[in-house]
Amino acid sequence: MAAAAGPARLVRCGQKDELYRAGLRSGAGTALRGLAGARPWLAWRREVELLSDVAYFVLTTLSGYQTLGEEYVNIIQVDPSKKKVPSFLRRALFISLHTLVPYCLEKALLHLQHELQVEAEECRRPESPPALGFPSRSFIRSWIRRQVGQLSEQQKKRASQVVDVLKQSIPLLHRLHLAVFYIQGTFYHLSKRVTGISYLHFGGLQGEDQSIRSSYKFLGIISLFHLLLTIGVQMYSFKQKQRARQEWRLHRNLTHQKSRSTEAAAGRQSRCTLCLEERRHSTATPCGHLFCWECITAWCSTRAECPLCREKFHPQKLIYLRHYQM
Repeated sequence: MAAAAGPARLVRCGQKDELYRAGLRSGAGTALRGLAGARPWLAWRREVELLSDVAYFVLTTLSGYQTLGEEYVNIIQVDPSKKKVPSFLRRALFISLHTLVPYCLEKALLHLQHELQVEAEECRRPESPPALGFPSRSFIRSWIRRQVGQLSEQQKKRASQVVDVLKQSIPLLHRLHLAVFYIQGTFYHLSKRVTGISYLHFGGLQGEDQSIRSSYKFLGIISLFHLLLTIGVQMYSFKQKQRARQEWRLHRNLTHQKSRSTEAAAGRQSRCTLCLEERRHSTATPCGHLFCWECITAWCSTRAECPLCREKFHPQKLIYLRHYQM
């Protein structure tokens, strides 16, 4: 009698498949390193892992056979009708979403972030040499470089923010999907949820999965609560950073305005009250007021007193201030 596979079987199936995939990736990497050396293995390690995963699913799922994990727990794939196995196109779509799409998305975000950083550094240092570390050997990388070069500065800032949001959102999406799986117990992988591929199991105790489903639901609720808490902390941290940036901008503007007002006040203070122009050859009276040398000497030739406070003094008491700036 066939029944819907419970979360415990799906988790064991996924863990078993991951174990065999890891062994296949390790063997392929060891073979490449032995044939081509360490440097090509480091440069193409991620691509070798991708090809190993694709080969594993092509030889099993796409060929119409069970994976080793599915054989381990005795489950089979079915389409949304739960009456027949998934079609060839549905299985091919699942393999693409499970292997190729994450790889392409990861590479695209990585190259986009790198190109935006390089553009920002070149804007700050126009005469700096080109950055090293990312050889131009990828069509995607070349296409991203051309597209980034056509963006304005504001668009580059927006794109950088979008990349940061996506890199933080993708792990949260996987955690949300895993929490929903623990609660519903149907789709263990996000790619199977998109394609609608579920599982039926044959033989064994029919109530085995039902007895522990409540435990998985409790785990799903805890995972969902922890995810919401993580999102709340990240949003609070983001708001704090935004507030700090606004406060810094406000402080910078106030400092700039204050410096300008200080310079303006200094400019007003550096004016001579007799000629109402910028003071030249500053000269101090015994009472401490400053005037131009020509202005105050001309004033003292007719009146021996300060033009401001009317304090009497002899012209010989005038003090010529050398190298005085105010």
